[in-house]
Amino acid sequence: MEYSLLIVEDEKNLRRVVSDYFITRGFHVDTAIHGLEALNYIDHKVYDIIILDIMMPEMDGLEVCKYIRKKYDVPVIFLTALCSEESIVGGYEIGADEYMTKPFSLPVLEAKIRILIKRYHGLMVQNGVMRINEFQIEPSKRMVSVNGRIISLAPKEYDLLLYLIENKNQVLSREQILNRVWGPEFEGYDRAVDTHIKKLRSALGESSYPITTIIKSGYSWKEKLS
Repeated sequence: MEYSLLIVEDEKNLRRVVSDYFITRGFHVDTAIHGLEALNYIDHKVYDIIILDIMMPEMDGLEVCKYIRKKYDVPVIFLTALCSEESIVGGYEIGADEYMTKPFSLPVLEAKIRILIKRYHGLMVQNGVMRINEFQIEPSKRMVSVNGRIISLAPKEYDLLLYLIENKNQVLSREQILNRVWGPEFEGYDRAVDTHIKKLRSALGESSYPITTIIKSGYSWKEKLS
């Protein structure tokens, strides 16, 4: 299946490099040099994913993201040089699904894009909300609720929960989880996964039952039997 991608980036060379890469990976790619041009594309075409720079002329990426979230559920990734904690948190708060800072790895960007598209087409069922059993997840707000009760999760526990759900009924090794949730550059021990699984189970309480330990293999999210 050919996915449709919009890249909004004012730096010509970077825009070309990213565009060429994803074209070779089988994506249909449109590009815009600033926010106003992006809006014209967004209002006339349907995209599977949008990559946004933040610092751009005419209209910056933050304003574009706010506009998108008023009308569309399409996944948005910020790809920007702004790397402060305040900028990252602000990006998520206005509706970004992912936030990557420059310089970056194209294969890692592709992996994140494919995960978001999978979520968008497979688990995102209505108005930007994922529902699975008693769980409701709003990725744009990084908010989780169980039976209507909001669950407070630290960033790593949230990412871990989402990764397990996106790969439900699959056995995920500690190495796979570390690479996805912590990133391939993580230099700590794989027991960090066990520690955060324990914290996640504690936060979810009785609703943590789908998180299954697979002895000597890793963890899995097992679907509730009907």
